[in-house]
Amino acid sequence: MARILIVDDEKNMRRILSTILQDDGHVVVEATGAKEAIDLISATQFDLILTDQKMQDGDGLSVIAASKDADPALPVVMLTAFATVDLAVEAMRQGAFDFIAKPFTPEVVLAVARRAAERTELLRENDRLRGEIMRLGFSDEILGDSRAMQELRERITRVAPTNATVLITGETGTGKELVARAIHKGSTRANNSFVAVNCAAFQETLLESELFGHERGAFTGADRSRQGLFEAAHRGTLLLDEAGEMSLQLQAKLLRVLVDGQLLRVGATTPRNVDVRVVVATHRDLMQRVKEGLFREDLYYRIAVVPIHIPPLRERKEDLPLLVQYLLQQVAHDLKLPIRQIKPTAIKKLMNYAFPGNVRELRNLIERAYILTREEEIDPSDLVLASEERGSHDGNLSEDHLHRWLGSLPPNVELRRTLEEIERELILRALRDAHGVQAEAARTLELSRSDVAYRIKKYGLDNVEVS
Repeated sequence: MARILIVDDEKNMRRILSTILQDDGHVVVEATGAKEAIDLISATQFDLILTDQKMQDGDGLSVIAASKDADPALPVVMLTAFATVDLAVEAMRQGAFDFIAKPFTPEVVLAVARRAAERTELLRENDRLRGEIMRLGFSDEILGDSRAMQELRERITRVAPTNATVLITGETGTGKELVARAIHKGSTRANNSFVAVNCAAFQETLLESELFGHERGAFTGADRSRQGLFEAAHRGTLLLDEAGEMSLQLQAKLLRVLVDGQLLRVGATTPRNVDVRVVVATHRDLMQRVKEGLFREDLYYRIAVVPIHIPPLRERKEDLPLLVQYLLQQVAHDLKLPIRQIKPTAIKKLMNYAFPGNVRELRNLIERAYILTREEEIDPSDLVLASEERGSHDGNLSEDHLHRWLGSLPPNVELRRTLEEIERELILRALRDAHGVQAEAARTLELSRSDVAYRIKKYGLDNVEVS
């Protein structure tokens, strides 16, 4: 329902238009000429103006000018006779949204009115969200006005000024590094370095050298001494992303640094003192990994001094319109393109999606839409969701195959044992396909190397022939 101003000095024309629009559920206000319309526009907010082109006390161009002064987003539709269509086109160049030629049908009036009112709603909502972004003032994309995000920002504000070690948990793509950067920015270390490392991206030996540095001759190719990231982050903050993937041996060395502030470079005999605030981030349940023997319990309690959990996007859908608006601006800036609007129907499509990739996936969707769409507004069809892309070739059982497989099982299945047998066979198959290379098997199964190593040991596959 829109609030519509009809401007025409012919009473019968106003009555016809009012009837058409009121029957469609709109609220209609009538003005008998241009001067009355200009007064109404300055005093009342409208969603749409329908104005005649020629009137005794002025013309439609003056109504357009007044509407743009009052609200640049307010659309004006010009009513014109066939003989003056060229003039109506000129009016559109000066800011009119559209024009309707007389005589007209009710269907034409309703179609134009609905389209114009929808655009008004879209532009005003975008303006509101831009204002909300400015009000929140978080340049680090920690956006959202949901209760969960308010509590997250409050916890960041409280922990940032301290030197406490922080454990940030959350699914992939939720923005764990952004939270870590916000903690650093709000700390007394803000003027010093913020260093981030993804522990899952390095092999164990390389990660040790990356974190602690090495001395010349410590290993083949070490032709000079090199400081590690701990030393690079001295008096600053070091983010250990996906620290749950570190080996137990490396965890012991990390624990020493956290306990006494001393590290030992690879190949060195003399420890070095460092002053580093450590922030750990992971998408895994570290307490579960402690129970599985994959993570040291003493290290867990050392790093989990202040735990911060980031909720997945699907649990704070009320923040999605604000995030979309922010990303529309950010992607436009990064791609050096004009800022596009997004249709309400596209927002609705996003609201009905689970977002397994969280905010990172949302940004990818917006960026792809910017690149592929040829329209000024992003349409639902421009947003290709992961669930729409995947077919039966995605590596997962289709629903039909799953039902058939379940039907082949006996009725008295022992669930735990059956699941373990399935897991063992999948690990074994992946190892055979990878010719025994655990890292390759881990990529195939979308597991970490440490997870695969744990399961190989659990199922006694260490000495199984797989090549």
